[in-house]
Amino acid sequence: MSCQLRLARAVLLIAGTILTAYGLIVLHSTTLPLPSGAALFNKQIVWLFIALFAGIFFSFIDLNKLKSYAKPIGILTAVLLLSVLIPGVSRCVKGAHRWIELGGLRLQPSEPAKVGFVLFFAYFLSYHVHQLKSFSRGFIQPISVVGAYCFLLILEPDFGTTALFGCVGALMLFAKGVRLRFILPACCLALMVFGLAIYFNPVRLNRILAFLDLDNNRLTGAYQLWQSLIAFSSGGWWGCGLGQGRQQFFFLPEAHTDFIGAILAEELGIAHMLIVLLCFILITYFGLKITRAQYQPYLFFIGLGTVCFIAIQVILNLGIITGVLPTKGLALPFLSYGGSNLVTNFCFIGLLINLTRPIYSPLNDIQK
Repeated sequence: MSCQLRLARAVLLIAGTILTAYGLIVLHSTTLPLPSGAALFNKQIVWLFIALFAGIFFSFIDLNKLKSYAKPIGILTAVLLLSVLIPGVSRCVKGAHRWIELGGLRLQPSEPAKVGFVLFFAYFLSYHVHQLKSFSRGFIQPISVVGAYCFLLILEPDFGTTALFGCVGALMLFAKGVRLRFILPACCLALMVFGLAIYFNPVRLNRILAFLDLDNNRLTGAYQLWQSLIAFSSGGWWGCGLGQGRQQFFFLPEAHTDFIGAILAEELGIAHMLIVLLCFILITYFGLKITRAQYQPYLFFIGLGTVCFIAIQVILNLGIITGVLPTKGLALPFLSYGGSNLVTNFCFIGLLINLTRPIYSPLNDIQK
């Protein structure tokens, strides 16, 4: 293994550990006022051990052998996304069917679906990597795969995750070499369909309208965003101290999930928020370096999809909690409360670390 890959692996481990530590510290502070705060924190600790096991598993599994199971993984992922539409299995929260109940355990299928999508779509693109000139196999078929996943997600409905899958799929297609004259019209069409879906969904439409007129809607549709901005402004550079923030005392709804970044900024300050941002930048930078070092298309697309899912979700979440983007439920990787989110991101780090193993080097294939 080269020194650069060793460095990349060390940075991924350190950055992931720092982010997880920040998440646990802020989560403990945020959930203190809640009646079930201790239970939530204990659940996250249990999920952390599950996430560690999943991360170790994906760090050592032979990805070339896993490639032969890519199709079943893709089918299983689609079935998992469909399961949220089954009455009695799915759990409806605020009008959205995004969770399923399994023996008292709540799972959000869209989270493990990210890993399944990366493994399956990487196989699909590597299989058709030499068919770029074919409009059908080089563009229509892969864009149909992305569209199918987005369609299943929009049925829940989960607009934020749908946009996330669409962005990751488009970037992977661009990296494959698909021409922009094909990608750009497809993206425009997707945006039109996305806009129509929002228009005919009163809840999402009201969020957009409230976002466009924040001052006049700060006590109604834009209340959550307004409180998030207050948290950022009151924290300053060094914060008001753990447990000393006001937003966690029921001013900011869902503070321990999608808006945990605002609580971090309020209690620990912008300085610590910049440390968190630096960790994400390091994961993205060294993740891309690991991806660039892959000579097999299948492994390259796994690395690219993994990095894109983490980086784009961070950009969307930070954009939402700072008022750059409309409010949407989208977790901050490693920090937000939620076992499914934590396990998925540990799996992603495990995949990137796996790609640094010497068994995937060209020299190793020649020796075989």
